[in-house]
Amino acid sequence: MILTLQILLVITSLLVMLLVLLHRAKGGGLSTLFGGGVQSSLSGSTVVEKNLDRLTYFVIAIWLVSIIAVGLLIKYA
Repeated sequence: MILTLQILLVITSLLVMLLVLLHRAKGGGLSTLFGGGVQSSLSGSTVVEKNLDRLTYFVIAIWLVSIIAVGLLIKYA
């Protein structure tokens, strides 16, 4: 059980790093490297940013739950 949670923690940690880097900042992020800068003038880019935000929050929630679960299992197991 703890091994599964640790693997989940590593995978979600990598996903959080990737998703945060994909977000567009003031000067543009890595998303502009993959063509995000071309689509910024289109009206659909706000939907893409909202979906990226939602996905990031979802992965962060899983990450936090796995951190708490691993901590509880280490403390009480």
